[in-house]
Amino acid sequence: MVAPMHVLIGGGGVGGLALALMLHQRGIGCTVLEAAPELKPLGVGINTLPHAIRELAALDLMPALDAVAIRTRELRYLNRFGQEIWQEPRGVWAGHEVPQFSIHRGHLHQVLWQAAEARLPIGALLRNARLQGFTQDAGGITAHLADGRSLSGDVLIGADGIHSIIRAALHPDDGGIRWNGIQMWRGAVEWPAFEGGDTMIVAGDMKEKLVLYPIGAGASAATRLTNWVVCAQIGDASKPPPRREDWSRPGQLDEVLAHVARFRIPFLDVAALVRATPEFWEYPMCDRDPLPFWTLGRVTLMGDAAHPMYPVGSNGASQAVLDARCLADLLASHPPEAALTAYAAERLPKTAEIVRANRNGGPERVVDEVSARAPDGFARLEDVISREELAAIAGGYAQMAGFAAGKRA
Repeated sequence: MVAPMHVLIGGGGVGGLALALMLHQRGIGCTVLEAAPELKPLGVGINTLPHAIRELAALDLMPALDAVAIRTRELRYLNRFGQEIWQEPRGVWAGHEVPQFSIHRGHLHQVLWQAAEARLPIGALLRNARLQGFTQDAGGITAHLADGRSLSGDVLIGADGIHSIIRAALHPDDGGIRWNGIQMWRGAVEWPAFEGGDTMIVAGDMKEKLVLYPIGAGASAATRLTNWVVCAQIGDASKPPPRREDWSRPGQLDEVLAHVARFRIPFLDVAALVRATPEFWEYPMCDRDPLPFWTLGRVTLMGDAAHPMYPVGSNGASQAVLDARCLADLLASHPPEAALTAYAAERLPKTAEIVRANRNGGPERVVDEVSARAPDGFARLEDVISREELAAIAGGYAQMAGFAAGKRA
C-alpha cells in the first residue's frame, strides 16, 4: 500500500494557507511552517480578483469574506485633476459569477487562518517555525527550522514571500530585489463613503499616483474603512532598494502631504483623509526578475517567493491563490516530483508575463498615456486618446492576467 502524500508548506501567508485548505479538501495532508509567533492583522488593503475568488468560493469561504470585505462594483481611472479617463464595471457587475473583493490583507489572512484551524488536524499549523533550509533525496524532503527542529514530507512548497529562504537556496546567484525608485505610502482609516461606497479609484500622472478604495464596513452605513496609497518616484531605479529594515516603517505626514498636494479629486479631500489616518506605512515598490525555474526535485516556489510583482493590476494575492489551485490539483493526480514539474511548466510563464506587464504599468498605463499627452488636463478626452486605445490597454491586461469575464485562468 502506498503511503499517503504529505506536503510541507514553508510560509503561512495567503498563498500558503489557500494551498493548505485546497490540499485538505483533496485529502492530502500538510504542515504549514509559519515563522511568526502569533497571528497579527498586518498590511493594509488589497484586491482579490474574480478568478482567485472563484477558488476561495470553492472552499466555502464566501460568507466569511463577505463579512469583512467590500464587493467592488467599479474601477475608475482619473488624471490628477479628477477628470475621468476610463471606467469599467468589476466582479459580478462585469459578468463574473463571483465578486472582486477589496479587503484588508490582515482580514483575508485571518479568514484563511481560521478556516485552516477549524479544518486541518491539530498540529498542521505551526507558528514560530522559521525555515532555515532543506535537504532531499529519492525518498522525500526534510525542512530544517531555525530552532533545530526538522520535519519530513514528500514535497516542500516555498510560500515564504519576497525575501524567501527557499528561493535563495534554489537560486543563490539570483539578482535580488529590484526597486523601480517609487516609494509608496499606505494607510487605512474610517471615512465617509464616496462614489457609492464600492468604487476603486486610481488617479494621477507620470510623477505621482493615488489609489483609493473601501475595504470594509464602517461604524455606520455612511462610512467605510477606506484604503489609500500614494506613490511617488523618489529614487533612481538603477540603485539598490532601501534596506529590508526600512520596509513597512511608519510614514511621515509631511513627506506624503507634499505629494498629495498635486491632486484635485472633486469628491474627496485627499489631504484630510491622510491627516485623519492615525498611522500609515511606507514601502518601496519592488519585484524580482522572473526565474528560469521554480522546481528542483521535491521543492518548488509559489506566490511572492516565485513571482513578486509590482502592485498594479490587483494581481499579487490573486496569482498566489491560482498557484495554490494548480499545485493542489496536480499533487492530487500525479506523483510528487512530476506534479511540481508540471506546476512550474504551467504557472511560471503566465506569472512571468504579468511581472513584465506590471513593470510597464499594467492597466494603469491608461493614466500614464493620458498624462504624457495632456499633463495639464484636457477639454475632451477623445482629442487626447481614443477609447479603442484605452480599451486595448485595460482589456488586454485583463485577458493576459486571466480575469477577463468568461476566461478561466
